Amino acid sequence: MEHKVFFLDRDGVINQEVNYLFKIKDFIFISGVFKSLNYLSSLGFKFIIVSNQSGISRGFYSERDFVKLNKWMIAQFKKNNIEILDVFICPHSPEDNCSCRKPRIGLFEKALNKYSINISNSWMIGDSERDITAAMAAGITNTIMVRSGHKIDEKNTKAKYIINSINNINEIDAFKVS
Repeated sequence: MEHKVFFLDRDGVINQEVNYLFKIKDFIFISGVFKSLNYLSSLGFKFIIVSNQSGISRGFYSERDFVKLNKWMIAQFKKNNIEILDVFICPHSPEDNCSCRKPRIGLFEKALNKYSINISNSWMIGDSERDITAAMAAGITNTIMVRSGHKIDEKNTKAKYIINSINNINEIDAFKVS
């Protein structure tokens, strides 16, 4: 069975944007994220997080720090009856010129190789144009940009929808149940 997946950027979408976030005490969930993911889950979506984490290669935190925070975050989702199918990260800096750092499609390719995903019924929600560019290059045309992270260029985004935050997901007509 093919999954319809909601790909989620982490910082600015799931949690408040904090440069090089790796401490649990600094992690603040975006208001309404649990309610919104429960709503999307009720519509049959699975969730995969795809996140650039250049703080690892820059030496701001270790992969071990990331794993600790990630385990805690996944546990918070579980407490709220949300299953995160997987988390794919790019630990590289932009200078590393890797294939996994968004706007390249490596993180999506990993997910597509690991899971049976229905691309045409899947979505990407991000807070930067590189999230949208990567998703579209991977064949995901259903894209949402949120204003809750980085400053965005709303006039020039290629995102299909723009909303204030993930809390406003129910404003998108495609998800309204009649």
